[in-house]
Amino acid sequence: MIAAVDTLLKDIRNKRIAPVYLIHGDEPYYIDRIADELEKVAVPVAERGFNQFVLFGKDTDVGAVLNYARRYPFMAERQLVLVKEAQQLTGLGDKSAQTLLEDYALNPLSSTILMLCYVKEDGKPGLDERKSWVKAFGSKGKLLGVKKLYDNKVPDWVGEYCREQGTKVSPKACQLLADHIGNDLKRLAGEIDKMLINLHVGEEISAATVERLVGISKEYNVFELQKALAQRDVVKANQIVDYFGQNPKDNPLVVILAQLFGYFSKVLVVQASKDQTDKGLASLLGVNPFFVKDYQTAARSFPLTKVASIIHAIRRADGQSKGIDAPTMSERDILRELVFDILH
Repeated sequence: MIAAVDTLLKDIRNKRIAPVYLIHGDEPYYIDRIADELEKVAVPVAERGFNQFVLFGKDTDVGAVLNYARRYPFMAERQLVLVKEAQQLTGLGDKSAQTLLEDYALNPLSSTILMLCYVKEDGKPGLDERKSWVKAFGSKGKLLGVKKLYDNKVPDWVGEYCREQGTKVSPKACQLLADHIGNDLKRLAGEIDKMLINLHVGEEISAATVERLVGISKEYNVFELQKALAQRDVVKANQIVDYFGQNPKDNPLVVILAQLFGYFSKVLVVQASKDQTDKGLASLLGVNPFFVKDYQTAARSFPLTKVASIIHAIRRADGQSKGIDAPTMSERDILRELVFDILH
């Protein structure tokens, strides 16, 4: 977990609660988790009917939010005003509305807890922490930005989440989930939670568990494709490509190409590293030592110049998937051509 998020969650659980919060970024999982934690502890259950207000940005405006914030709690010590999807608040982009928010954030009502949850939307700029109204939340309360995890950090996140739930998980299971789902933390958490319901007490989440309960093919997945390529197993690699072509919705080309690019980029790092110990390479690659042998196998199978050529071929395939130089090629044909280039 992100250290700043962990600290904030601990503060909320211990009821060290600030009067104003502005949580923003492009990772809704952490934004929702902080909001959920605050909902649990801010107002006692018996008082929530009159003193807890959960608003949605698309349904309200800045003025209405501040009217809620400035009211006094009804027969209680404090109230909570939680605004989800605050990026959609009507008038938020207006200077006058921002001034009103700034004035309130600098002089918040002590009996109100106001939290704005601002999720960066695709294709739009995120929240600018240099703006004075945004800084005001950090001055008197908590201002926190959360970013999406890099793909190479996802397996570690899976392992940490499982440990938080009191469950052991194998390194291969972590990698399978990361390869299949990517860095969508909300979906990852949901899939893990579903597996936990079906596990026996003390049972570890293994690769077989993931394959059985998440619906990932045991033989035909990106992890196995990488293994087949590293071992230069032409038949197996093409069987997997054909399976992907028959199941494109579950195996989108853009995801496969991103994972292959990451894989062979790491192979290149292995070949260039002076430290060839498992521990040293694991640290350098940012992977579990369990997977180091896979990269070493690929590094032995392909000379340095070939790996550089493979990375170039993956970039070309990415362009083809976007209609560059190959407007009529299917995803299956693009991937089949790429695998041929890798193996020959």
